[in-house]
Amino acid sequence: MVDGHNDLPWAIRTRAGGSLEVANPATRLAGYHTDIDRLFAGGVGAQFWSVYVSAWSKRPFAETLQQAALVDQMVRANPDQLESATTAADIRRIRDQGRIACLLGAEGGHSIEGSLPNLRDLYEVGVRYMTLTHSKTLSWADSATDEARHGGLTDFGRSVVREMNHMGMMVDISHVSVGTMSDALDSSVVPVIASHSSCFALAPHPRNIPDEILERVADNGGVVMINFYPPFVLPELAARSMSLFEDADRLMEQLGDEAAVEEAIAARWDEVEDTGEVATIVDHIEHAARVMGTDHVGLGSDFDGIHIVPAGLEDVSCYPNITAEMLRRGWQEEDIRKVLGDNVLRVMEAVEAFSS
Repeated sequence: MVDGHNDLPWAIRTRAGGSLEVANPATRLAGYHTDIDRLFAGGVGAQFWSVYVSAWSKRPFAETLQQAALVDQMVRANPDQLESATTAADIRRIRDQGRIACLLGAEGGHSIEGSLPNLRDLYEVGVRYMTLTHSKTLSWADSATDEARHGGLTDFGRSVVREMNHMGMMVDISHVSVGTMSDALDSSVVPVIASHSSCFALAPHPRNIPDEILERVADNGGVVMINFYPPFVLPELAARSMSLFEDADRLMEQLGDEAAVEEAIAARWDEVEDTGEVATIVDHIEHAARVMGTDHVGLGSDFDGIHIVPAGLEDVSCYPNITAEMLRRGWQEEDIRKVLGDNVLRVMEAVEAFSS
C-alpha cells in the first residue's frame, strides 16, 4: 500500500505546535487519523507525507523546509518502524525489511516562491513531488479554486515542469485548474500524478479531474490517486462545498489565524450525517479505471488534512476495507495491487529513469 497524500505533519504543526512530544506518532494519537501502529494495521508500506504550508504564508519556502525537517525528526525518532525514501527501489527495500518508507510531497508551488533554485533545494531535502498550486492562483499557474488568470501555466510555469522532469520530481496536478492540468501534460515528458484527486464525473467539484483529463493522464502514463474527502466524492457535498476556499480566504482576513480558520471550516461539517462509505471511494476508483485503465489509478487519502471521512475509512488502519470491497466487486488481485501501490511505483521509476 502506497498512499499519495497524508497531512499529519501539518496537523502536528497546527494542533501541537510542531512538537512530536505533544503529538508523538509512536503512541496512539487520539483525534488524529494517523499514527505508526495504525499505519502498520492498514498495511501501509510507503507514505508520501505532505510538507504543506498555507497559501497565505509570508515565507512558504522556509516553512516548507521546516515541515520537511519535522518529518525527518519523526523518522529519526522511530528507526525501527520508519525510514526515509526517495526512490521506488528504496520503498521496496524498506518494505521488505518490515518498515514504512517515508517520502515527501510539497503541496503547492507557492513553496518555491517563484525560484527554480528553491525548487532544487526542495529536491535536495527529499521532496519527490510538488503540487503545482494549492488553493490560490500563483503568478505562474492557475488554481482550481481561485480566479484563473493565465489560462493554465505561464512560460515560467512550463519551465518549472521541465525542471521537475530533469530533476526527477513528479509533477502533481491535484488542486490545479483544468487549464493548468492540460498545460502540465503538454509540458511534461514523463508521467504525471494527481496525488489526491477524485473524479469530476461523479462529484462535480473543481478540485476533481474531468474525464477528458483522465484520458490524457492515461495517455501520458500517469496515475490519479483517489481522494477520500467526502465533499470531493459525494455530489451533494461537492455542491455544498463550492465556496469552501473563498470562505477560508474571508475568514483568514477576519481572524488572521490559520488554526482558527481551520476550526471554523471544520465546524461547518459537524452536522453532516452522510459522509459516504468505502463503496463511494471504490466507485471513484472504478470510474477512473473505466476511463483510464487499471494501470493509472492509485490512492491519495488526504488523511489528517480533512475534517470528515467516509464510514469505514475512519483512519489509516482502514485501507483493507477498500481491498475487501474491490474483491467483493470481482477485481483481480493483480489489478488491486496496481491501485494499492504498483502504479505509482511504476511512475516513480519512469521519472527516475528520465532524470538519471
